[in-house]
Amino acid sequence: MDGVKRWRWWAVFILGALIGSQFACGGGNDSTKANHEALVSRIAFGSCANQTAPQPIWDAIIKFDPQVFIWMGDNIYGDIKRPSKMFGKERTIGPWKNVPRFVPTSQDEMNFKYHIIKNHPAYSRLRHNLNTKAGIYTSYTFGPVGRQIKIILLDTRYHRDPLSSDGTILGSTQWTWLEKELNGPSSAITIIVSSIQVISNLSATTGPLFYMESWGRFPKERDRLFQLIADSKRNGVFFISGDVHFGEITRYDCDVGYALYDITSSGLTQAVEKAVPAPFHFVVRFLAWWTPSTMRVIGKNCRHRSCTYGQPNFGAIEIDWDATPVALKIEVRDTDGIPAIGVNISLSELQAQSVNSAATLRVGEHQKHCSLEVDLPWIVRYRLTILFYFSVAVLLFALVGLNFAAAVVFRLFLRKCKLD
Repeated sequence: MDGVKRWRWWAVFILGALIGSQFACGGGNDSTKANHEALVSRIAFGSCANQTAPQPIWDAIIKFDPQVFIWMGDNIYGDIKRPSKMFGKERTIGPWKNVPRFVPTSQDEMNFKYHIIKNHPAYSRLRHNLNTKAGIYTSYTFGPVGRQIKIILLDTRYHRDPLSSDGTILGSTQWTWLEKELNGPSSAITIIVSSIQVISNLSATTGPLFYMESWGRFPKERDRLFQLIADSKRNGVFFISGDVHFGEITRYDCDVGYALYDITSSGLTQAVEKAVPAPFHFVVRFLAWWTPSTMRVIGKNCRHRSCTYGQPNFGAIEIDWDATPVALKIEVRDTDGIPAIGVNISLSELQAQSVNSAATLRVGEHQKHCSLEVDLPWIVRYRLTILFYFSVAVLLFALVGLNFAAAVVFRLFLRKCKLD
């Protein structure tokens, strides 16, 4: 049975890859063109899928029945989770002595798989695209005129400078391309896909304990991105992202004339709560709630008080084109397909100046989603760090106290023995 399930997942993966590449490269026949022009109302997305881990979440994704699935990054984990290679093809010292670093594949099997994909019409176009530009950024457009969805996938790794440099993420060529894409033909909805979080900058509140990769660590680049969207006067823009191994929805209201949302889904297999034993999941959830975030959307649609989700998840976008105005329901769902966090957005909210509308904004909410994490008072910004060091200090005092008590008891015991 396990073998049947395994081959079933491989079949789904290969089929999805072929369909995805056909969509991505424009196709080569009328049926593909019809697929692009068909109305899209369900989109799924996800990231961080370790190919060696169980992936039951695909059952929920298939049940959701998306017309488009978006891979956002860390689609596979090509590196191995053992120490780095030291000598030759295998690690020859340490606890994994003489263990192969990769699962061996025969030459015949590789040739067989290569010939399958080489005969696919999209393969030559894919190779052409990769050979004519540095990076894998691209864009797709789906749906009929008036109800089109433009999907812009950024490459946030190829050109990125070191994390502490405040340098570039996209590089000059990709910036020029992105400006052209945003100023191109209009679409009802524009989804910008970033493998790393755009709006949330948790590193500003988790440092110096630990840091995460995000646009917030490149403030000049993030400001440039927001300014580019504002200058393009493009409506209906929001972000989806991954990488961090938990789900979260954030928004920023103070740059483009309307609320910019960032829906983070991570990961399909990798999740922060899986890194700790189940009895300690409450600790992870408490720390997620305790860590300040000025951008996180807090609402009644959250399963946990922190409005984050630390178990395997995928993102789901549903668009009701028949509603007036058009309605979007965006959720982060668990392995059973049940929403863990979500937000309902009217497309009219993603129009310039909509954040000033009394109909879409409650008193005080605009300011809440305008303050960056780096602008928080230090005692709030670093409260996670303060809690950590306070806990360590209490633990050390407790250990010292126990040692002192043990020493006193031992001395009393020795004195009693001498008296006896």
